[in-house]
Amino acid sequence: MTAAVLTCTLLTIGLKSTAQKAYLQHFSTKNGLPSNNCYYTLQDAKGYIWVSTDAGVSRFDGKVFENFSVDDGLPDNQILQLKEDRHGRIWFLALNGELSYFYNGKIYNETNDKQLKLLKLNAVIVSFFEDSKGRVWLGTNKNVLVMWDGKSIVKYTSANVNRQFINTFVHEDAAGKIWAFSSQCIHLFNHNTFVTVPHSSLPLSHKVGLNLPDRAMAYLDHQGINIRQGYKQRQLLKIDAKILDNNPGYFYLGTKNDLWISNAAGIYHIDPAGQTTHYLENISSSQVVKDAKGNMWFTTTSGIYMLPNKQERLYLVNKTNGLSSDIVKSVTKDPQNRLWLGLTDGQINTLNLNDFKVGKIVLPDTQKFNYIKQLAYDKANNTLYFSSDYGLGKINNAGKSSNEIEYLRESKNSMFVVKSFSIDSGKNLALALSSGVFMVPDRIRNFEFDYQQFNPYARLFNNRSYRTFYDKNQHLWFSNVNGLSEFFNTELHNYYDSSPLLTKRINDIQELSDGTIALATDGYGIVFLKNKKIIKVITRRNGLADNICKKLFVKDNQLWVITNNGINRINTDQSAFHVESFEYTNPMLTDDVSALYIDEQYAYFATNNGLVYFEYVDKPGANIAPKVFISYIVNNKVRLSLNQKSHVLSPSNNNISFTYSAIDFQNRSITYRYRLKSDAAWTETKNRRLEFSSLEPGSYSFEIAARSDNSIWSTPAKVNFTLKKHFWQTTWFMVIFFSLAAFVFYKWAVLVTTSQRNKEKEKLLLKNKILMLEQRALQAMMNPHFVFNVMNSIQHYINTKDTTSANKILTGFAKLIRKNLDICTRSYITLAEEIDYLELYLSLEKKRFGQKLQYHIRINDKIDREETMVPSMILQPYIENAIWHGIMPKEEGGKIDIRIDFYGDHYLLIKIIDDGVGIDNSLKDKHHPHQSKGMSLTSERINLLNQIGAYPIKTEIRQNGISGTYVSISVPIN
Repeated sequence: MTAAVLTCTLLTIGLKSTAQKAYLQHFSTKNGLPSNNCYYTLQDAKGYIWVSTDAGVSRFDGKVFENFSVDDGLPDNQILQLKEDRHGRIWFLALNGELSYFYNGKIYNETNDKQLKLLKLNAVIVSFFEDSKGRVWLGTNKNVLVMWDGKSIVKYTSANVNRQFINTFVHEDAAGKIWAFSSQCIHLFNHNTFVTVPHSSLPLSHKVGLNLPDRAMAYLDHQGINIRQGYKQRQLLKIDAKILDNNPGYFYLGTKNDLWISNAAGIYHIDPAGQTTHYLENISSSQVVKDAKGNMWFTTTSGIYMLPNKQERLYLVNKTNGLSSDIVKSVTKDPQNRLWLGLTDGQINTLNLNDFKVGKIVLPDTQKFNYIKQLAYDKANNTLYFSSDYGLGKINNAGKSSNEIEYLRESKNSMFVVKSFSIDSGKNLALALSSGVFMVPDRIRNFEFDYQQFNPYARLFNNRSYRTFYDKNQHLWFSNVNGLSEFFNTELHNYYDSSPLLTKRINDIQELSDGTIALATDGYGIVFLKNKKIIKVITRRNGLADNICKKLFVKDNQLWVITNNGINRINTDQSAFHVESFEYTNPMLTDDVSALYIDEQYAYFATNNGLVYFEYVDKPGANIAPKVFISYIVNNKVRLSLNQKSHVLSPSNNNISFTYSAIDFQNRSITYRYRLKSDAAWTETKNRRLEFSSLEPGSYSFEIAARSDNSIWSTPAKVNFTLKKHFWQTTWFMVIFFSLAAFVFYKWAVLVTTSQRNKEKEKLLLKNKILMLEQRALQAMMNPHFVFNVMNSIQHYINTKDTTSANKILTGFAKLIRKNLDICTRSYITLAEEIDYLELYLSLEKKRFGQKLQYHIRINDKIDREETMVPSMILQPYIENAIWHGIMPKEEGGKIDIRIDFYGDHYLLIKIIDDGVGIDNSLKDKHHPHQSKGMSLTSERINLLNQIGAYPIKTEIRQNGISGTYVSISVPIN
């Protein structure tokens, strides 16, 4: 075996001085600004950032730009400057010379503040200064300086053409004296008038004067920056003429003489040692301002830029700084304080952190080693290991001018796909391949492996694998499609057999100082494993940026995590496993982050934009909570004043909405919580606006608080309001109402009682009537014709000495009479009793009429005859009517068919069908001798029963064709 060995030269080049230049966050119209052409930036007392542009003014809270234009009350969209006075009013200095201001959510101009008409000067106001007495001094582009005390104005001019007040900058010194600086002279306010004083230098323009907190004045002249305190003046720092001659704008001077200057070529930072850093090269800039958190804001013609405070600055090294590519896929560090960077196109770079010089190595096979996705440094052997998707190699004597590169090969030169690799403190190399896990026992002398070498364990290792990792005890941990496993001394422990969570995909494995194994899962957060048991799982609920975790790095007792939505640091030294977010890194480290390396001071990240790094500090405790402010209160489309501590609302205006925001410029995720009652539970939300509708009358206290992921809750902003009661909710109305209601209830109770008594009487009468009809129906059933004919039949059989037939008829007749007497005492009988009665009745009629009468009774077998109840004495009159009016008029006689079946869920359907003359034909025969009273009585009984029953009895009688009669009776199942 011979491994492929190549020699390459490490080319080193000097990195530009911009290596340490921090990343600037850029805000433009894409982020919500009304225009990219910005003139001035101001942070107000609450913390909002205001930006004036040529298309209006914008207020920024770190998340949203709220824009104002002439539609909102500005006198002009071209706003040149912004100032805040002691009352919290934000003044807008417009190009058309008119003044306006913003106060408590509203813009005031000359139409709604008459005092502003006094300040209509027909000139462009170039400076705005409020002195210690509350007087406002306005410098203009004309020979006039204006003083306004809030009630009246005084204008100061100069007749001397060489001592005019054009473009004046106003300053108040420690003694309370007012100074006016123009490009021509210096005026001093003395006894209500201005006098000129001698000078050695003048500001270049009204923009380059700065009132300092100690009441000194700083300004730029042609030599540099000067400090003036009363009559005394000194040069603080000499500045390059190229900076001063290129239209300098508003500048910033810190307490430690930290100087920032804007001009047409960008932003210049000159530190106290005189070192100059140039930001925003060739971007015309007009102002630099520092906010309360130490962030620097740059106002330009391309929007605004923010340079975070030193503790939260990001630094970027990419192709413009000397790297071979902007895309960095992997990073590690060697003992010589050099970073090794895996790039694209087979390129590996070194970055010397001492002088920021870049070294370059280009691998010959750029196709096979397109992306260098993993790097590992073997300190003991001074060797760098690197891998791509389709190969793995090492650089012996890494960092020397001439490097020996050796490539891993499979013994039969088979192709292999590398997912990851791991080296231990000895000689082992473990590979996670698409075909399984393989080990190289001696990576130093024998840099190859054999697919067949581990046949005894093929069944254990032959699945697609993702990650390998050697712990400090030389145990090999690996993850594959089955989950997590541990291998040592030919023994394999499959953790996925004991925990469903350990069957999930694991993207990275690391070991903490106490031997705990940390697992980065693909969608289930971070899993901590100790003594073969899961001891902790950290997810988004615990503060993790995302549950998809890609890479881990252990530094001391802290675990750094790259997630799919940002980075986190977990302090594992505490039992609580505190999770820290670096949300200020979100603009650069939210996605496309491939790898990380953490040293004693800096955190380095490989991204698609280059190498991103920042200085981290161990900050104890939580971050400062963001301030929260209520911006607008709207009640039924009417905006309420923010000045009032409490609002009283009419009962019809029971809809109210609150718009609020928390000020934070560090890209943190803000969570809000609110409540409407001081004793109510808090409700959390991510929304910046809440609307409450249909509120009940009463007193409310709306409170809103905010926090970021690493902070406590802020002090709530609070608004009290009372929703008045409707007139019908007042005490006097309730007394009258309840009194009237009691009287109405009494009268109603009397009426109800009387009505119930009447109904009971009606029911009793109805029952008596039904009983009477039942008795009459019994009498009708025993009509004289029927009795007479039965007696004649008995006499006939006696005379013919047919005693047997006579006895049968006599017995049947007796049974019929007995059943009649039994039935008449009950309103309902079983269906079986009704069938027995009908069969007895029809058998007697059959004896009388012989073959002239045929009948048949059919019943559905599913009907329970013993349990089903039907009204008594209902069916017999219809059958009697069918015999007498239907069949008897026919000489040849006829047939009666009786059918009983279910009809829906609540009814029995009883059909009585005869083939007699038909009801229509029978009715035409008005001289029929037999008049059935049973039919009319039955109809009357049915009507009465329907009045007291839940389901009515339904009847239908019609002629069945040319002859015959069809009768259907739908009886409720009871």
